[in-house]
Amino acid sequence: MRLAGSGSAPVPKELINWYNNLGLKLLEGYGMTENFNYSHMSAPDTALAGTVGKVYDDVTCRIAEDGEIQVKTPGLMMGYYKNQEATDECITPDGYLRTGDQGEIDKKGRLKITGRIKEIFKTSKGKYVAPAPIETKFITHEMVELACVGGSSYPAAHALLQLSDDWKKKAEEGEDARKDITAAMEKLLKGVNESVDGHEASQFVVIIKDVWLPDNGLLTPTQKIVRNKIEAKYAVNNDSWYGSRTAVIWHGW
Repeated sequence: MRLAGSGSAPVPKELINWYNNLGLKLLEGYGMTENFNYSHMSAPDTALAGTVGKVYDDVTCRIAEDGEIQVKTPGLMMGYYKNQEATDECITPDGYLRTGDQGEIDKKGRLKITGRIKEIFKTSKGKYVAPAPIETKFITHEMVELACVGGSSYPAAHALLQLSDDWKKKAEEGEDARKDITAAMEKLLKGVNESVDGHEASQFVVIIKDVWLPDNGLLTPTQKIVRNKIEAKYAVNNDSWYGSRTAVIWHGW
């Protein structure tokens, strides 16, 4: 195999580069059900890790004032069945699909997705934070399986983390093992914070013992986090977590 395509969710740059080093060109694309997935695709000669490529020749893409990616394509749907109101909300008067994703276009025309418009939250300092790219930075670490970044109306962001299976087993060995993991998490937190803008830095991470599953509604059937439900589940702890001034917090252990 020389070429492989990827979509649905962002692939960390490190993983794309890892495959490239094996001689397998992993190409990310972008599209939605509403436009028949006919939108963007990376090409072998212009692909850049962290972007989803350029538009097809007969597709146009623009970035709205609020940062939303809007796409006009011959693959655009006629509308939602018997739901004109939802159709009007999704399609602009001049025929562009409102994707709900936030992004930017580089000088070579490649699209970079930076988050979801509805997921972006504001801290109490008035700064906007897009959680998805920060979550991707956390889950590139071998210790972290899932991450959910929040912090709306608080001075800074924070991250709720699920350990990967091997590290969760190690954490269950006892307090000494958790001390080692705490040290590693402090280093990870510092590294992630140094890689983002100051207002996007997380004040702390919380290592959650509860398991997030589709069965309990905290993950979708395709293993994506259900952000609003996860945030609601742990919101009662936010005041004490922020007040603790602790970089790594263990919850439920």
